[in-house]
Amino acid sequence: MAPAPGSLGSRLRGTIAGALGILQTRLELLATEFQEEKLRLGSLLGYAAAAFFFLGFGAVMLALFLTVLLWDSHRLLALGVFAALFLAIGLSAALVALRIARQGSRLFAASIAELAQDREMLKPEHDAEAR
Repeated sequence: MAPAPGSLGSRLRGTIAGALGILQTRLELLATEFQEEKLRLGSLLGYAAAAFFFLGFGAVMLALFLTVLLWDSHRLLALGVFAALFLAIGLSAALVALRIARQGSRLFAASIAELAQDREMLKPEHDAEAR
């Protein structure tokens, strides 16, 4: 037997249905954000791996080319300069990666903001008046 329209049971059901609708929407938003982040990270890793491979291979080939070119006159200097250069680039890349890792992710930022907005809307009226 369904509660009579306008009764406490009917209003309670309406409130619960509304809350469940909001919760469903927020969960769908979370799932969408998760999928977008997964796709973004996948493409980022793919392009980063390709860039790392080809740039690294190109740098090694350039170092070999210049070392062979300078073989008769300054081969040790060429090898030392390239070793120092590669180590400096590797160290700076490691420091940048460490800084990025410490920044954290913005995953689910929009969902968290929406949930905070929902919480503010659901607060009782007297809490809003007290401010």
